[in-house]
Amino acid sequence: MANPLVETKLYLPRPRRSLVTRPRLSGRLSRGSDARLILISAPAGFGKTTLLTAWLAAMDTETRSVAWLSLDESDRQPATFWTYVITALQTAVPGIGADALTLLQSAQPPIETILAAVLNELAATPNAIDLVLDDYHLVDGPDLRAGMVFLLEHLPPHVHLVISSRADPLLPLARLRARGELVEVRAADLRFTPDEVAAYLNDVIGLDLTAQDIDALEGRTEGWIAALQLAALSMQGRTDIGAFIAGFAGDDRYIVDYLVEEVLQRQTQQVRTFLLRTCLLDRLNGALCDAVTGEPGGKATLESLDRANLFLVPLDDNRHWYRYHHLFADMLQAHLSDERADEVIELHRRASQWYDQNGQPSPAVRHAVAAGDIERAADLVELAIPALQRNRQEATIRGWLDAIPYEVVRMRPVLAVGLIGALMAGNECEGIEGRLRDAERWLEPAIRESKVPQARSEEMVVVDEQELTRLPGVIETYWAALALVGGDTSATLRHAQLAIDRAADEDHVVRASASALSGLALWGRGDLEAAHRAYSACVEGLLRAGHLSDVLGCSITLADIRITQGRLGEALRTFERALQLAQEARTVLRGTADMHVGVSQIACERGELQGSNPISPAQPGAGRAHRAAAEPVPLAGRDGPNPGISGRPGGRTHPVRRGAAGLRGRLLPERAASPGAAGTRAGSATPMRRSP
Repeated sequence: MANPLVETKLYLPRPRRSLVTRPRLSGRLSRGSDARLILISAPAGFGKTTLLTAWLAAMDTETRSVAWLSLDESDRQPATFWTYVITALQTAVPGIGADALTLLQSAQPPIETILAAVLNELAATPNAIDLVLDDYHLVDGPDLRAGMVFLLEHLPPHVHLVISSRADPLLPLARLRARGELVEVRAADLRFTPDEVAAYLNDVIGLDLTAQDIDALEGRTEGWIAALQLAALSMQGRTDIGAFIAGFAGDDRYIVDYLVEEVLQRQTQQVRTFLLRTCLLDRLNGALCDAVTGEPGGKATLESLDRANLFLVPLDDNRHWYRYHHLFADMLQAHLSDERADEVIELHRRASQWYDQNGQPSPAVRHAVAAGDIERAADLVELAIPALQRNRQEATIRGWLDAIPYEVVRMRPVLAVGLIGALMAGNECEGIEGRLRDAERWLEPAIRESKVPQARSEEMVVVDEQELTRLPGVIETYWAALALVGGDTSATLRHAQLAIDRAADEDHVVRASASALSGLALWGRGDLEAAHRAYSACVEGLLRAGHLSDVLGCSITLADIRITQGRLGEALRTFERALQLAQEARTVLRGTADMHVGVSQIACERGELQGSNPISPAQPGAGRAHRAAAEPVPLAGRDGPNPGISGRPGGRTHPVRRGAAGLRGRLLPERAASPGAAGTRAGSATPMRRSP
């Protein structure tokens, strides 16, 4: 099961019960109505999220909407990040960006294409919208910069981007500042003033401190809110508050160490043990905590900690999922390492096991790696790969490459080939030949003699036996794809035929993929009739495999070939057959909008403008979004056949887009999976559309 979106990331946190009103800061944020970007940038523990939630809670919801996204490190991949951003916008404007999401999850065109469609829809919305990205420092990096800059530069006037971060983001802040399009709130602004310190400690917490005590604490913490919260916890129930404040000194790190020790020592042993054993978790619920601590009652303990304001942040309205305040979690982890270092590995192992049993492979792998159990992590990755490929999660697979040493991977041919697919999905072809040969060596006797591996080395490790039987055909498919990227059509055709010969008769996905690769190579040679036959075989295989969405994609190429030959009637019948399949499906299939675009283009060519129907009623506007992303370019600089739509030269380009990026999502072999998506997936050489 691939990782679903975590809906709790889209929940706007409730304002804290222990809240000091800060009109000076709320007023500054409200003045951002003329700004493109509102930036709250400060170190940990300065109350960035608390300020945001209080400000947003006071807004007029009839004229202003909020799209909230809490980010974490797992959102660094651009596809994941932008999927979450668009989904967050849908919480403010239902249905917005639906076509862009489909495009993002299938063709993966340049991010500017996707954002342009979303921005156009935002421009048509009547209410003001605040898109809030909380904890942006966890994802900030070069991979996201271009898209974020494009978004900022083209935001409609009534849409504002709000970022909270521990560090300045990689955005053109100086330019925005010079234009008056940036509102900033920084650490110096967020620090509690003496009056706010007094309001918090005396009015909210009820400590009844003297003005002298307030001044001493404010001076020693410099208004650092997290330190004040920890100090308040330590002072509750004390009779020697004056002495405590007098001895409260040191830089931030020492203050934190001292106060955490004070807080932990004042908890019961049961609560203290619970905190230390669960601090390694990014998110917490009762069942997960029970599994990790080995004790029942996790749900009740979390609810108790929540009521006690012990740095526990609810992630949903039902109080089912929580997380620790990041700074508090860091402190707990430091003490865990000092006091219970011998438990750390076992805690990670238990967390990994729970996540695995609950269908969440990414945290299962992460905790297995943290436990130092690389072999178990490799097992989990191998078993997760087919479903992740099926759901277009190659970026997740790619992220695991750095965690699992290659000497472990190369002993596992199924895992190795799955990771090869992830690399090619990201257009990382360097070193692929060596990886393919390493995987191939385990299967040499079988490759020479039969379709199914017969020999088994004692050193070879396999967890997914079903995938092992597919490797001879899958590996040849990758060789064919690699050759096609390099412009070697002869090698493409040779390896594609070997893939068909070595695939099991029932492995329709690999056989269809090889046929599609042959079709692309033949089109590149100008043999359109042979290319059409190869793609027809691909469509037949995909139909047998039940991959209707990819049948639609390949039907576009079949129609493209006929259009290139000037046989518009046959192209139209191809589109109509595919549309019939789409209508028979219970859900709207990816590619349906492209069918309507193709029909409308043929109608336009024939001069039948009243009869064109470019957009499916089920997907308003989708045709435009798909067409914008389907511009073809030559493969590796080699032009393919280029006759015009009526057979005139100069009207068309080769159907394969730039290098491996043009193969994205079309060739990754997978078990009973949808073979379209990003990189090189054996199953759907989903075709490139012609130039409009």
